Amino acid sequence: MSAPSTQLAWLSLAMFLGMTLWFSATAATAAMVAEFHLTAGETAWLTMAVQGGFVAGTLVSALLNLPDVINARRLFAAGCVGGAVANAALAGAGGPAALIALRVTTGFALAWVYPPGMKVAAGWFDKQRGAALGMVIGALTIGSAFPHLMAAASARIPWRTLMLSASALAVLGGLIVVTKVGDGPYVAKSARFDPRAIARVFSHRPARLATLGYLGHMWELYAVWTWIAAFATASLATAHFGAAPVSSRTGSAIAFLTIASGAVGSAAAGLFADRVGKARVAAAAMLVSGACAALAGVVFGAPLFVLATLAVVWGVAVVADSAQLSALVAEHSPRDHVGTALTVQTCCGFLLTMASIRLVPAIALASGWRWAFLCLVPGPLLGALALRGLCGPGASLARQSEIRRPR
Repeated sequence: MSAPSTQLAWLSLAMFLGMTLWFSATAATAAMVAEFHLTAGETAWLTMAVQGGFVAGTLVSALLNLPDVINARRLFAAGCVGGAVANAALAGAGGPAALIALRVTTGFALAWVYPPGMKVAAGWFDKQRGAALGMVIGALTIGSAFPHLMAAASARIPWRTLMLSASALAVLGGLIVVTKVGDGPYVAKSARFDPRAIARVFSHRPARLATLGYLGHMWELYAVWTWIAAFATASLATAHFGAAPVSSRTGSAIAFLTIASGAVGSAAAGLFADRVGKARVAAAAMLVSGACAALAGVVFGAPLFVLATLAVVWGVAVVADSAQLSALVAEHSPRDHVGTALTVQTCCGFLLTMASIRLVPAIALASGWRWAFLCLVPGPLLGALALRGLCGPGASLARQSEIRRPR
C-alpha cells in the first residue's frame, strides 16, 4: 500500500475533481437566467438547490449510517457518478423546474462525496489529522472555485459545455478514488448499522462544541462563496461611477480569487493546527473572517486592488477553520462511526447555509450590496465563542475516554 502522503495526494485530486459539480451551475447562472427567462424566485431556488439536495442527502446518509455501513471509497465513487449524470442532464433540461430538480439531485449525490472523502482522509492520519483534512478541504475549495475560473477566462464558453466538463471531471474523480486510494488504519472500514449512532456521537460535549463552531462557520462560508461575484460586480460598478459597464467576468474572477485563496488558508491552518491546537486555529480564523464580513461594506466602491486584497484575506480566513472543525468532530467520535459524525455535522451546517444564502440577496435587494454581508458577522463570532470550551490545555486529553469504551 502507498504511503499516507501519496494516498492523501490521490484523494485530494479526486475531491477536487468531484467537487467541480458544486458551483458549476452558479458560474453559469447568468446564461441560464437569460436563456430560460428565470424569475428572481426561480433564480434563488436554482442557487439554493444544491444546498437543499445536499442537506437531504446527508440526512439520509446519517440516519442510515451509510458512510460507515458502506465502504467510504465506494460511496464516494457512487456520489461522483450520480452527481455527474444529474449535472450533465442540465444540458437537456426543458425548463426551470427541470433545472432546479437536477441541481437538487446533484446536491444529494454530493452528500456521498464530501463526508466520505473526509472519513477516508481521517483513516490515514491520526496525529497529523488536522493537516491532512486541511489538504482535502483545500482541494475541495479549488474544485468549487474552478467553474468560476472557466467562466472568467472566457465568456464564449457555452454553459452546457461548462456542465459537461464538470461532469467528466467528477467521473474521473470517482475512478481515482476506487483505483488509487485505499482504506487507512485509523477508522473502521465498515460498521454495523446503529440507530443510536447519532445520539452516541453527540452525547459527548467536545463533539457538540465542535459542531456548534461549525455552524457559525457555515453561516458565513457559502453565503460569501455564492454572492461574492455579485457583490464585486456591484462594488466595481460603483467605483467606475457609471463610466463603463463592469463585465460579469470580473465578478467571476473575484469569486475565483476568493474561493481559491481558501485552499491556501486550509492547508496553512492544517500545518499549524496539529501543533498549536485545532480549536485555537479555527477560532482565530473565524475572528478574521468575521472582521472581513464587517469590512466588506467599508471597501465597497473601492478600486479593484483594494477589493481583491479583501477577497484574498477573506478567502483564506473563511475556510481555514473548516477542516479543523471536521477534524475535531472526527477526533471526538467513536472510531466505528466517524463517517456518521462527519455527515451529521455537514448536514446541520449546510441546512443553515440555506438561510444565509437567501438572506444576503434579500438585504441587497432592499438596501443595496454595500452592507449585505454584515448579517454574516454573528456566525463566526458565535462559532469562535463555542470553541472556547475546546481551547483549554486539557481539552485534547479528554479524547474519547467516554465514547471509545469497549462495545
